[in-house]
Amino acid sequence: GKLAVVAVLLKEGKRNPLLKTLWKNIPNQKKQEVSMKKVNINLAKLLPKQQGYYAFSGSLTTPPCSEEVSWMVLKTPVEMSKAQIAKFGKYYSNNARPVQPLNDRSLTVSK
Repeated sequence: GKLAVVAVLLKEGKRNPLLKTLWKNIPNQKKQEVSMKKVNINLAKLLPKQQGYYAFSGSLTTPPCSEEVSWMVLKTPVEMSKAQIAKFGKYYSNNARPVQPLNDRSLTVSK
């Protein structure tokens, strides 16, 4: 009954082939669910080869900002082209809130 998030950081670089497929098939309207029968996506290909991470307890970054979320933020960013980043921003603008104080939470770093 609790939430977990695996966060993948993005950086400008080479075009990402998987994202090219995603963006080509993304619905034109927000909050619209579409099933693409001939499109297969392996989400593991969105992850970097090096999968070290930072782990901490926090909350969602968008409303309802639910608490008690287990976060795993991968250390190595995934590259996207400048155009892919712009398209991401079109669909997911303001998808983070300001950094919150650590308070008494601990941060764990994987090997």
